[in-house]
Amino acid sequence: MHINGKVALVLGAIKGIGKEIGLSLAQRGIKVALTYYDWPESLDQMKNDFAQTGTDHLIFRINLLETDQIPEMVENVVSHFGRLDILINNIERGGWPVVHGPYIKEQWDLEFATTLRAKWWVFNASLPHLKKTGNAVVLNFSSIAGIVGRSGPASLVFNDGYSAANRGVSLFTETWARLGAPEVRVNEIMLGIFETRHGEKTRGWDVLSQTQQQALLSHTLLQRTGKMDDIIKAVLFIIKDAPFMTGSVIRLDGGYVLGDEDISPMPTGIL
Repeated sequence: MHINGKVALVLGAIKGIGKEIGLSLAQRGIKVALTYYDWPESLDQMKNDFAQTGTDHLIFRINLLETDQIPEMVENVVSHFGRLDILINNIERGGWPVVHGPYIKEQWDLEFATTLRAKWWVFNASLPHLKKTGNAVVLNFSSIAGIVGRSGPASLVFNDGYSAANRGVSLFTETWARLGAPEVRVNEIMLGIFETRHGEKTRGWDVLSQTQQQALLSHTLLQRTGKMDDIIKAVLFIIKDAPFMTGSVIRLDGGYVLGDEDISPMPTGIL
């Protein structure tokens, strides 16, 4: 895809992964519509950072859990920019067991409503406009929680509901790839432990002991948490350089899912 002049809708863009993706796209000439709801204290910095890109952009404050607001938001994006080419479906609610403790109903419902329902509503409101461009991209974000669940060192990081919801995202990716084809490619980046997502720049990380933190790193083949640049490179690859990829999941986890299992030397055999 030739990206200059395209239009992207980036969810959850006031800080962290969503913001850095939005900035990266804007710096490459993509017009961006950005949503936020929480962390209003970061709004001025967000406005300043995007203004410095010199690229046309819109910022919406919207509670994506209020699904009746979503179609109007998408229509406003298309009305302003005239089109929609890229959807960055980056919204989730990840409850840390070490932070939130045992589940209460409200926490469970919030994780499913954010991680699954909001994504579904935004995609369905956006799909007719994405199809009109004839060459559009949807990028879902999920977590390896959908594979590993509440097990091993990550049992302190991933709740049951969060894990189940993230497995559901992969089902969405496959279904939406069918619905979007051939005009819309739909792919997924499944994240492991990243510095701003379950990693060292989050409050949950500080709750873990050094031993628990090291267990997560030791379980990761590359022996580190992911960095923002790792995500940006994967995003740009899918948008720009993967025209034949749809319905696929890129697992960006440094090898966490493979774990720290040892491989024994090849035996000499008995023949």
